[in-house]
Amino acid sequence: MTQTAHQHGYLAARSKDDYLKRLRRIEGQARGLQRMVEEEQYCIDILTQVSAMTKALQSVALGLLDDHLAHCVVDAARAGGPEAQQKVQEASEAIARLVRS
Repeated sequence: MTQTAHQHGYLAARSKDDYLKRLRRIEGQARGLQRMVEEEQYCIDILTQVSAMTKALQSVALGLLDDHLAHCVVDAARAGGPEAQQKVQEASEAIARLVRS
């Protein structure tokens, strides 16, 4: 009996490269913020960039959550059993973490 690897939603619904590209842009924003602090730029300008970076990270998180719900949770719910409840619980906990942050 062979077991096939589970393909995660972000690999199927959206391109992994898309997420990586977005995360690299965010990484660049973080480096830009470091430079701004090193150069002692105006606080409001730094805060504006922090806000932009936060929104970019939230966008990635919401995309991943959407993919997880649309694929992992739906697939587990179709299959039923304890895995279905586990996936719903994981999603619920992830949503709670996002809301708290």
